[in-house]
Amino acid sequence: MKTRLGAALFGIGVLSLAVAAGTAYYVAPSVTKLPYDLTFCNADGKPDGCLRASVAVAENATYMQVLNGKPTIQTGQLKATTEVVPQASTTEKEMTGDLKGEAVVWDVYGTVVRTDNGSDVSKYAAEFALDRVSAAAQDWDKQYLDTDGPGGTDDSVTFAGQTYKFPFRAERRDHTFFDRDLRKGLPIAFDGTEQINGTEAYRYVQQIPETDLVTPAGSLTALAGALAPGATTGKVTYSNTRTIWIEPVSGNFVKVREQQRKNFVPNQGATVVLLDADFVYDEATIANSVKSAGVTRDKLQLIGRTLPIGLAVLGAVLLLLGIWLIASGRRASTAGARPRPDGAPTGGPARDASTRVEQPAAARQGGPLSDEIPPASTNWRAGDEVGKR
Repeated sequence: MKTRLGAALFGIGVLSLAVAAGTAYYVAPSVTKLPYDLTFCNADGKPDGCLRASVAVAENATYMQVLNGKPTIQTGQLKATTEVVPQASTTEKEMTGDLKGEAVVWDVYGTVVRTDNGSDVSKYAAEFALDRVSAAAQDWDKQYLDTDGPGGTDDSVTFAGQTYKFPFRAERRDHTFFDRDLRKGLPIAFDGTEQINGTEAYRYVQQIPETDLVTPAGSLTALAGALAPGATTGKVTYSNTRTIWIEPVSGNFVKVREQQRKNFVPNQGATVVLLDADFVYDEATIANSVKSAGVTRDKLQLIGRTLPIGLAVLGAVLLLLGIWLIASGRRASTAGARPRPDGAPTGGPARDASTRVEQPAAARQGGPLSDEIPPASTNWRAGDEVGKR
């Protein structure tokens, strides 16, 4: 019984170890990839696991808004909304060659509005490909960036580095992050860890010093005419301190802050502030981002760590227990086969008293008949001799 039970446990232990290895080396890598069926949430927040819009608010901002065809400087609260919309059909059609199975296509739409009347201040749209594991932008000939500001639509833009997500299992190191205004990837430095709504987050900071923006000549002339009397042209400068908090296992944003500033420097007259705004995720966006990142983190940790380790420990215990039971069963079987002191095998059948033959007195006393009677240990049957008498 012990041997059979031990063999069964040994087999289950081997199976557990095999499943643990398969989970760690095959299943876990397959789930640490951006899925093809990821979608943007509808008005009801469905389906489960969908991407929600993120909202950042800038209090007491100074900004330029085109009113009645003329640039004007305003002040007040701004709300920036970003929607990430995965494109499953475009991914299937366009991600070929080296990108097939390795990249997905996302569209992103951003709008900045005044909160007092909801009117548009600026907007943009982009389409790009990103790696399914690292989330870094991939080289794709159909990527584009369309803005209503300087630069307009740019089909020649090259997205580089991280955009709207960091790698799964992000590391405490510097990365490259794409800046939409400068249209290139720039370093973003790891700056420590921080608790965001009870979740540990990695903090990354990108410092962009005041830099001249590439601006069409016609736009510079229009700005000069509207904002700097006497000027005929000028330049637009841009600076930003971008801080992003990442849940490291999922690589998801949990909080974003951008301290942006844009100036128009005319060829005559004083500098004009076009934008001075400190955008920060609102509380609802932070709460939703933390929750979503936590769900993804727990799933990845379960499949990538907890389940394989648990199965491996269970398998090892069952293997050892099975080997012990098999060895114990064999020792018991060997002990049961040892001869008894009277020469009869242990566990052998007991002789029935009714078949026992009483030897003649002469035999018991060592007389002549004793040599004619077979010893009791042979296969001689008492009934045979009795029948001859």
